[in-house]
Amino acid sequence: MSTTSLPAYVATSDNRAPTYSYEPAAHEQRFVKQSKSGHISLRLTGQEEDVTVPVYVSNSIVEGSVELSRTEGITRIELKIEGNLKIREIGEGGHSTVKLCLENQVLWSKGQDAPSPSMLAFSFRLPESFTFEDKTYPLPPTHGVKLSGFPGFTANIDYSVSVLINKPNTRAISSKAMGLIVGTTAVNTPFLYRPRTRPPSAVPPPLITNASGFALAPEWTLLESVLPSRQPGLQDIATKLYIPSNRTFYMRETTYLPLSPTAKTLNSRKSTQVQLMRQSTVDVRNIEKDGLKQDMWRVDCIGEGTIKLTADAPLWIAYNGEIKVDPEVAIAGFKAAGLSVKDCILFTVTPPEPAKCPFGDLRQVASVKLTTDPWNSNGAGVGRPPSGHSSE
Repeated sequence: MSTTSLPAYVATSDNRAPTYSYEPAAHEQRFVKQSKSGHISLRLTGQEEDVTVPVYVSNSIVEGSVELSRTEGITRIELKIEGNLKIREIGEGGHSTVKLCLENQVLWSKGQDAPSPSMLAFSFRLPESFTFEDKTYPLPPTHGVKLSGFPGFTANIDYSVSVLINKPNTRAISSKAMGLIVGTTAVNTPFLYRPRTRPPSAVPPPLITNASGFALAPEWTLLESVLPSRQPGLQDIATKLYIPSNRTFYMRETTYLPLSPTAKTLNSRKSTQVQLMRQSTVDVRNIEKDGLKQDMWRVDCIGEGTIKLTADAPLWIAYNGEIKVDPEVAIAGFKAAGLSVKDCILFTVTPPEPAKCPFGDLRQVASVKLTTDPWNSNGAGVGRPPSGHSSE
């Protein structure tokens, strides 16, 4: 499968959480996570009602409060926000971890004049990017993928927010597994990070047909290919696939794709198929194990297309292809250090009875990008990451 470069990253910046207030506004809800004893509560504002996991978008502010029903003996209260990309070998234990973000804030310590308060507010804006091996990438979404094979691998991007309450223990024993000192109580919750993106321009108007087929417009790009003839003297069949010039689609709208074989030899819609494919690639070269010197990947269909006849002329046929993205797909493509996700349109033509047909088959790939939000006519909320971001 082709892995040609996808269109430039376009990120939104209009989805910021409101400024912190201890009492939530009418449109806000709280997410609450408590310690097992119930004496410590981690409250996060700006969440949808009844969410089981907090959700943040591009430029979000993680804000809320730590509430304590008992404050005696506390020497330190700390907030920790963390993101990691973890690549693990299934069964063998090889692994690699990339830090995506790490924020530690000491909310209160014993050395301060005031006693430990029963409520502490916090506010932290999520970073837009991270740096790995001298390359800067946009902060990636929460995501996980499993790659089968021998060996198999999993790659997971996870984020969490934690509050650490330290009470000295007479036996100073440390726990390397948890990274804590005995006497520290941790209340933590994972959260979903969902970057927001929009197309750079509106969906172009549908193409119209003329005496030669579809009339190409400036907002569209024509991709041509051929079904090769297997018989001497028999002409190849040319095919035309049209995609928007910006190659970008809002994932919750039906994708419209004109296509046309320039011959009527293959006149069955069953011979023609358009699909939206997603390739997930994991770089396993950072796993400390001999023999792992290459990338591994998997390809999934995330949208099946339908073909509808548009025009039928003596020498050509015109179809409109429509693709609906699987509603389970929630993120756009991205690249983050050792994990990348790319999308493409796959256009295939398979002649009926291939063994008897005088023509070969066709497999054409066109790289595209999905977005989480539709195009905005006034351009609000459209931005790009800082200069220096990797586009590989």
